[in-house]
Amino acid sequence: MYNRNLKQLSELAGRMLKNFRHTFRTVSGFTRNNSSDVAASQNGLIYCSNVVKQHDYENFLATLLMTKAIRTPALVVRAFNVEVARVQDQTSDPQTAAFRVQFWLDILNDIYKKEQNISKIPANPVAKELFKICKCYNLPKRHLEKLVLSRSSLLKSRYFRTLEDIEKYADDTVSSIYYLLLTVAGVADIHADHAASHLGKSQGLTNILRSVHVSNHHKMVALPMDILMKNKVSQEEVLREKDSEGMRNVVFEVASRAYSHLEKARKIQTPKITNQIFLPATAVDYYLNKLQKNNFNIFDKSLHHGNATLPFKLYYKRLVNKY
Repeated sequence: MYNRNLKQLSELAGRMLKNFRHTFRTVSGFTRNNSSDVAASQNGLIYCSNVVKQHDYENFLATLLMTKAIRTPALVVRAFNVEVARVQDQTSDPQTAAFRVQFWLDILNDIYKKEQNISKIPANPVAKELFKICKCYNLPKRHLEKLVLSRSSLLKSRYFRTLEDIEKYADDTVSSIYYLLLTVAGVADIHADHAASHLGKSQGLTNILRSVHVSNHHKMVALPMDILMKNKVSQEEVLREKDSEGMRNVVFEVASRAYSHLEKARKIQTPKITNQIFLPATAVDYYLNKLQKNNFNIFDKSLHHGNATLPFKLYYKRLVNKY
């Protein structure tokens, strides 16, 4: 049964990716008549798609189910986010990481210069495509900067003092993406922004929980220090993946806050088009419920397996226009 689901997942993802590639030629504002420019643009978009598919698969699947007008710029935004987020994975040297963060800040400054030409943008496919969508959709620079600066701050501090600090980080690194996609969709609605903020915090908190089992790689404990101390759980216990009642209490508190934000987001009435933008909530809901069923044992190996039914759940949510 599991293998059959994986096969169906692969076929569905393949069909969605094929449809996505077809839209490269139909989205206005991204290519020019010169055949070499068209080819370069398509290659850049395919690169962005592959980056998201490889490093942010759940959001990749959700993005493929968006309408054609939103799908391409959404993948470019997510590719930019992936590239920035991967800085800490690509090097353990703080100076090298700082250089790479500065590279992306310089890219943003170049993009937002008045009367800037794409030929002046560094030969990086994500940077080139980001330039195009920033000009086409007039994306706010502040949200893109938050994606970079928040990661830069974490590289320096390497821990969160409180749960509220994680919420702020989640708002900067996840909610900012939703704000950008709302701009792409032409949604200027305070209720949609409010829902995006709650969903971003929920997804960000969930990402922190999901990252605990790989924390050994970076020797970093992302769980809030105040809650760890309250439950008498040391950083060493987290790094050693030691399950305990105290550890489960820590996880319960973080997961409860994440679920609270998810519920608040779903209760807010927003324009219908936002439902497709907020589709990643489906994966967040699945993980939090599975975590609860495992009695908040964050180290349970079943939590680290992929969700073979996610594409079908996402597709169903898209059909009924809910998230």
